Amino acid sequence: MWQNDGWNVRVRLGVLTPHADVGPESELRAMAPADVGIHAARVPFGAMRPGGEMDKTIPLAPIRAFAEPPYVDEATERLAAAPLAAIGFAFTSSAYVIGASGEEAMLERLYTRAGGIPVVATCTAMVDALRTVGASRLSLVDPPWFDAELNALGRRYYETAGFAVPFSVPCPLPSGQTLVRPDELYDWVSAHVPDSADAVVLGGNGFRAVGVVERLEARLGRPVLTPNQVLLWAMLRAAGTSTDDVAGYGRLFALAGPAPFPASSPGPGGRV
Repeated sequence: MWQNDGWNVRVRLGVLTPHADVGPESELRAMAPADVGIHAARVPFGAMRPGGEMDKTIPLAPIRAFAEPPYVDEATERLAAAPLAAIGFAFTSSAYVIGASGEEAMLERLYTRAGGIPVVATCTAMVDALRTVGASRLSLVDPPWFDAELNALGRRYYETAGFAVPFSVPCPLPSGQTLVRPDELYDWVSAHVPDSADAVVLGGNGFRAVGVVERLEARLGRPVLTPNQVLLWAMLRAAGTSTDDVAGYGRLFALAGPAPFPASSPGPGGRV
């Protein structure tokens, strides 16, 4: 018997991630079944320094620039040269800044650069996931490095999509990707998220969060959605493969939801 070498997979997924961010790859690989390959391309992000260091809050200008040509477009084209079934844009805050229409235009552009490989983005995936779990009111908890202005833009993004957002805050844990601990995040969300929302959204692909999803859902009695969780769910669906074999990361993966989009042409938001 040969040892597993990673070659025999049912599907390969690509992910576009900030150049110094290890969060999306770490969480996607933790959640993905063994027969799902995850392959990343790194995109320059002006708010990150070597070692993944950032300021305590990140400015809006580099967030906006991350979604603009040329870097993410070039990374998409290079990534699409691999035998991939779908590509995920693992960056939440750009959608907050450019809004749903800007995000849709970006996805259409990246779909073209990908040569027809489906491209999904975190926030459009989050909207689809919220509708799939039947949520209409959400609590939005963003990472500590999102300031009040960026968090307010996130709230507006989801309100524009038709959701009520009665609770929206940057989480006041220590600001730094390596400083977020699952136990502290679990305790803070459990203690502060109100009962007035029927789903909890933890924002930010670099926010260490998927490890608390299952326990938070049990504690709060409602769906808990995170960026990398919904991105994996959306990529698997875009690739035309099952999601229900992802275990331990929330009730979302057991729900098929509506068909994501036609396989032959770009759908809403440029997602295929």
